Amino acid sequence: MALLVGYLLQFIAARLNVLAMPQSPPPEFADIVDIDTCKRSFAYARDKYHLQMFGATTDLVALLVWWWWGGFNTLDIWVRSLALGEIWSGVAYISILILLGNIISIPFSIYGTFVVEERYGFNKTTPKTFILDRIKGLVLAAMLGVPILSAILWFFAYAGSDAWLYCWGATTAFLLLVQYIAPVWLMPLFNRFTPLADGELKQAVLDYTTKAGFTVADIFEVDGSKRSSKANAFFSGFGKNRRIALFDTLIKDYSTEELVAVLAHEVGHQKKRHMIQSLIFGIIHMGVMFYLMSIFISEPGLFAAFQMDMISVYAGLTFFSFLLAPLDMVLGPILKYVSRKNEFEADSFAVQTIPDREPLITALKKLSVDTLSNLTPHPFYVILNHSHPPLIQRIAAIKGVVA
Repeated sequence: MALLVGYLLQFIAARLNVLAMPQSPPPEFADIVDIDTCKRSFAYARDKYHLQMFGATTDLVALLVWWWWGGFNTLDIWVRSLALGEIWSGVAYISILILLGNIISIPFSIYGTFVVEERYGFNKTTPKTFILDRIKGLVLAAMLGVPILSAILWFFAYAGSDAWLYCWGATTAFLLLVQYIAPVWLMPLFNRFTPLADGELKQAVLDYTTKAGFTVADIFEVDGSKRSSKANAFFSGFGKNRRIALFDTLIKDYSTEELVAVLAHEVGHQKKRHMIQSLIFGIIHMGVMFYLMSIFISEPGLFAAFQMDMISVYAGLTFFSFLLAPLDMVLGPILKYVSRKNEFEADSFAVQTIPDREPLITALKKLSVDTLSNLTPHPFYVILNHSHPPLIQRIAAIKGVVA
């Protein structure tokens, strides 16, 4: 029931969001948006909405058919016939289910990349890059996911009532390790990170970070243009591995003042410790999840609902993920609200540390218009899905900040 409710909520929110799109430029964007851009934005949102809902409907129907057919039990019987042992049987069972889900998603990913994104001039991904990304993702998921999944299965199988605590500790350590190694070892598997060349931009960035009292190890240009024409910038890593990453599309299309303003916003997230806050929330969420899992993972009624002949840790882990849907429906909007609040704070920090707020406003406008974003998203969709506030609200807040 929770899966159906979640699906219906997203369906309603997505539909309302498309209908809320402006048919003419909002006054705040009249200087850079025309009627044709509004029409293209609406068409882009409509196409993405159709793809999103068709994909979500396919996922839901596939799950319900698999459930009704007794697929979970059939797969369990087959995996047990391999005599791999409890832990490796669990790894095989969960991996096969994840792989089946990925196979179902591939046609939608292909259509979204090579039809929808291509239609509006955003796609730069070649078939070779698309395939390599999929292969790298699967290999990386196996290398990182199998050890931690094996540990979780082992703890719940043999560690008794304290298993959830051991799982929480292991996954927390794993999460922190990934945060540390991702900028150096993982991200370069998908993008090329080139040290930013000496010149006006690099000097402006260094001058700003020095003034803001923010130390970074490196500044990199990222070849984001090999996948999309959309621009982006981000920080990654902690401590000595902390680095600034600027997409080449951002460097190409934005002025130095606008780039520094965007960077100031990202520095604001770091100075306000939003990344640490998000990490702590994530760790607490994992602890709650593992505690609840320890209660339900061997519940006979749960296995009966999924037509299982035998109880196992790995099947219980799988079924418990469906029980998390109601919790996620409650926590999701709360976390999105906190994220939107953090965006306002980062904007405020930026305004107070750059000479002029106008480059930040123009950069945010260009980022939204260049990506054909919905400039007037529906409030219900914002509550459920937006980690950033509507741009009109951000601009009003930026203009109201006392520098």
